[in-house]
Formats: sequence, C-alpha cells, structure tokens
Amino acid sequence: MQRAQHADFHHLDGFERVQRVWSLAWPTVVTMSSYTVMQFVDSLMVSQLGELELAAQGNGGVWAWTAMAFLYGVITLVNTFVSQCVGRGESKRAAGYAWCGVWFAVISWGLLLLPMAIWGLPMAFEAMGHERALIELEIAYGRVLLFSAAVNLAGKAITNFFFGIGRPKVITVSAIAGNIVNVICNYVLIYGDSGLPALGWPGVPGVAPMGVQGAAIATVIGTCVECAIPAFVFLGPQMAREYGTRSAWRIDVGGIRDLLRVGWPASFQQGNEMLCWAIFMTALIGRFGTEHLAAGWIVLRYMHLSFMPAVGFSVATTTLVGQFIGAREPDLAAKAAHTSLWMGIVYMSIWGALMLLLREPMMRVFLGGAGSEGDADRIVAIGSSVMILAAVFQAFDGLGIVYFGALRGAGDTLWPGLLTAVLSWTLIVGGGWGFAVAFPEWGSWGPWAGATLYILALGAALAWRFERGAWRTLQLHMSARGVEEDAASRGQNPL
Repeated sequence: MQRAQHADFHHLDGFERVQRVWSLAWPTVVTMSSYTVMQFVDSLMVSQLGELELAAQGNGGVWAWTAMAFLYGVITLVNTFVSQCVGRGESKRAAGYAWCGVWFAVISWGLLLLPMAIWGLPMAFEAMGHERALIELEIAYGRVLLFSAAVNLAGKAITNFFFGIGRPKVITVSAIAGNIVNVICNYVLIYGDSGLPALGWPGVPGVAPMGVQGAAIATVIGTCVECAIPAFVFLGPQMAREYGTRSAWRIDVGGIRDLLRVGWPASFQQGNEMLCWAIFMTALIGRFGTEHLAAGWIVLRYMHLSFMPAVGFSVATTTLVGQFIGAREPDLAAKAAHTSLWMGIVYMSIWGALMLLLREPMMRVFLGGAGSEGDADRIVAIGSSVMILAAVFQAFDGLGIVYFGALRGAGDTLWPGLLTAVLSWTLIVGGGWGFAVAFPEWGSWGPWAGATLYILALGAALAWRFERGAWRTLQLHMSARGVEEDAASRGQNPL
C-alpha cells in the first residue's frame, strides 16, 4: 500500500472505511471459511450414517487440526512480515518469507506430524476410553488428515503471502473450487455404490462406500485443489516479475528464524487453545456419552461457521495493521482495526440471534440418519440448550477474534499467547471439569458453561490490550541481512 493510499484512508468517513475494509475482507472471509465449510459438509454428510460416525469425524478432525495448529500459528506470521514489507515498499523481500513458510511447513510435517499420525493418535484415543468402534473411526479420519498435512500447511504459507500483499481474490477462487471438489468427492467416497436410499439418491457404480475415511480423503482432495491454484499463480510470470517468487525458493535460515521468533507465541496460542478444545470435546463432553458428543459437534460446527468469517475479518485486520505499521502510521492502524471490529461484532451478533431463534431446526439438519427418532430428539434437546450459551457469547467471540488479528499485525503476539494459555486451561479445561464434577446433573451443559466464561474473558482482555496501545512501540526485527539493509537505507542503526 502506498503512502497516498494511507493518507486517503485517514480522510475517509466511517462508511467509506467500512467499504475499504470490506473490499479486502470479503475474499478473505470466503477463504478463511473454506476449510470450515469442508468440515461442516463432512459432518453433515457423515451424519447421514449415524451419530457414532458423526462423533468420530469430529473427534478425529479436532485432534488432527490440534497438531497442525501448533505449526499454523508460525505460518500465519507470513502475512505479518509480507504486509510490513509491502508497507515499507520492499516487495522483493516479501516472497522470501512465503518460501520460509513453505519450508517450515514441510520440515515440521516430517518431524512432528508424521509421528503423530502413526503413534500419537492411537495412543490418545485409547487413553480416552471410548468404545472400540468409535476409536477405530476416529483414528481412520485423523490419520488421513495428518498424512496430507504438508500440502495443507505449505498452501497456507502461500495463502498468507497473498493476504499480505492485499490480493486475496485468487485465494477466494481456489477456496470455492476446493469446496466444490470436496462435496463431489464426499458423495462418491462416503456413500459409494450404496448412495442415500432414504433420500432417493443413487449410488456410484463400482465404488465401495468408505464412510468416515472417505470423508477425510475427500477433504484432502479438495484441499489439494485449493492449494494448487494459488501456488500456480505464485510461481507465474507476473508474480515472478513483481515479487521475485521464483528466485526466492532457497532455504533462508534467517527468515525462518524470524517467523519462529515472532510466530512461536501465535503457534503456542493456537495450538494450546485447540488442545484445550480437543480435551474439552473428546474427554469432558465425551464423558457424558455419544449422544452428548454428537450434539456437541453439531453445535461446534455451527460455531465454526459463525466465527471463521470473523477470522476472515481478523486476517484482513492483520494485513491492514501490518501495512500501516510498516508505513509508520499507527493511528491509521487503529482506525482500520476499529472498523473491522464493528463489522465483526455486527456479523457475530446476527449469528447469535439465529442460534437463539432457530436452534432446534438447525440441530435437526444433522439428524437424518442418527438412529431412532428418540435418539434424535434427545440430541436435539441437548444441543438446543448448548445453542443458547453459544448465542450469548457470539459478540464477545467476534471482539476477541478481531482484536487478536490487530495485535498480530502489529507483531504483539507474546502477551495474547500467554493470556490464551492461562485462560484456556483455567476456564475451558479447569472450569469445564469443575462444572462437570460439581453439577453432573447439568450433563454436558456444565463444561459448555466453562467454555462460555473463557470466550467472554478472552474477548474483554484482548480489547483492553489493544486499546492500551503498547503495540504502537513495537517494531519487528528481520533476519540479520534484512535488518542491516533496512537500517542502511534509512541511515539508522539496526534495532
């Protein structure tokens, strides 16, 4: 973003700022919702097989994603470094950080995620004491996702490059294409030649039904399509001329060190939070039985649909704040963050109203094949009570999500990461366990009450951190070579 554009943003009125933020955010919203939509579709289509399959798909997916989340936080910092490079007018340096993200993804997949897939998942699910049929399905789903995680994570590095340079529309196209492929492959691989007789839908001749594992394979195929399109553009002639994307492929240890140094708190935050949610769903909710698990996963799928677009606003905020910070314009960074904030809160509040008013029909969408009518009614009753809590915390969830993106854009990642760790273990796990033990008659509603307290407290704390303004004094260090070049160009001593 050029300095003239910065000045222009300064003089826009409120509605015009909303338009400017939305022009960047809407492709990002679509993109960030992509994987969530794939998981939602997986759950919806798997639910036609029964509540056991629905619970297994949720449990296997959350533990696979938890492992990836500990790496994903570092990769999201590609956006921050790229956007600040763009803000300083140093576009050639931006591609190097994208390649650092790719190399980090591939190396960490081999060292960490493959062992998790082979040994970690079976040990984790065995320790939870789930029924044998559920354990086998959980492992089958989670393993497929982890075996293919290198493509997912490397693709996210390229995605964050396009976010950082303010060109997310190519990612939007790829997200739509990936989801279309996922739906088609889901139908073919989950149901095979059996089809869905209850709905009158035919099967695919010659294809054996794969059930839950088929849903995982379909998600991988859709993800590969989604990652291939931006990778093709990234390596294309235009990006090569403008950003030097083809020449920056060599491993840059200093650049990877930059991502790790600034990004480890974000990885710690995301991974730790996902770990707590995984324990919450599979252990705390799981202690009340498969019906509570199925109800909980239905609610959580709707929660993902509600907050992932807000994460899109957060990513757009990271980009804008990073570019304005890179251009030494912290006041404009604050204005952009506040504009995104109100957009996110309004959106999440609408979702809260829908969850409150339509909670029962929203639950029944998933229950076409889940056992007897009595089973379905019990799942609907459990999930509807949890939906009320979800409706209560929607606005605070949007508050925390957008403010976290704003702080990340400024490079303020350590304090939010530590805060999230403390609150998630204290309230999601500790509070959830406490309610479950103290009030067992509440069923799974008790642990969800602890999770509600967590979302309320985190949103309020992140708002305080950003408005306090400590982020205004931060300046990201670059690799040693980059620091020296930047300092020389400005006639300054390296920081």
